[in-house]
Amino acid sequence: MHPDASPTARALMTLELVQSSPGITADRIADKLGVSERAARRYVGILREAGIPIESVRGPYGGYRVGRGLRLPPLVFSATEALGLVMAVLDGHHDAGDPTSPVGSALGKIVRALPEPVAAQAEAVRRATAPAPDRGAARPDPQTTTELVRASSEQRRVRLRYRSEAGLERDLDVDPWAVVVRHSRWYLLCWSHTSNGRRAYRIDRVHAVEVLADGFVAPVDLDPVATLEEHLAVGWDYAVEVLIEAPLATAARHVSRNLGRLEPVDADTCRLIGTTSNPWWYVEQLTALPAAFRIVGGPEVRHTAQVLGRRLLAASGDEQTPA
Repeated sequence: MHPDASPTARALMTLELVQSSPGITADRIADKLGVSERAARRYVGILREAGIPIESVRGPYGGYRVGRGLRLPPLVFSATEALGLVMAVLDGHHDAGDPTSPVGSALGKIVRALPEPVAAQAEAVRRATAPAPDRGAARPDPQTTTELVRASSEQRRVRLRYRSEAGLERDLDVDPWAVVVRHSRWYLLCWSHTSNGRRAYRIDRVHAVEVLADGFVAPVDLDPVATLEEHLAVGWDYAVEVLIEAPLATAARHVSRNLGRLEPVDADTCRLIGTTSNPWWYVEQLTALPAAFRIVGGPEVRHTAQVLGRRLLAASGDEQTPA
């Protein structure tokens, strides 16, 4: 250490040593700083006078450590960084290893505020992180999502540049009711003035957002998740009707709203009415029901169930096939 270092500089170095090596003794601090043991204790005293809670423990395993109450450097996240962290938590996959991404940038701020030993471990994991991508996930741009969340919170109408699944782009004027995450996809639940109806648009397909001057008022008692799932259950290519041999209350605990609408038939039976664009997916969801069921409407879904049934019978070694 430079011989002309000021007591304040040595006190700050003492703090760094105590943070990085909890339990460090005065003689070890003295050795690290190249000063006497008495001087090392004086630097600890300077830290305590500055309001830093340095605790000392007596005995052969004692030493100095930072007590509770030490304030970490303030963490100031941008809205995009904060939402990036939320998105990372919600979908379980993120760009933590990329310091230029919103999640990586925010994580870097957190790491820099950690004690050195913990920060070193976090950085080691960060460098080695290579999460397997979820092929079914569709992660939107955090900046776009931030703008939509802000517009929803401020109840401001927006104009979206939206690209459909077929690749067609168009402008949509909408009232952004809520941003909802369901089934690894991010949706904007809204009222579309362009289509004059309730809509749910995938945010990963939004390529530009313009906040307009007009305001809006969301529906009273809006349940975004329930409303989205009900919306996703209607308007698809193939209609389906299923009789479930279970009371309505029992079936409701196992049937997601995005499968359709449940209605009672009698005390022991209920009916599921819905639509789907993917009969295979729909049949797979039905097979998870803990009750007997019969597909009475929707030839595409019935055919898919028959094909799947034959495959399962063949896989089990049963030579019988459904009629």
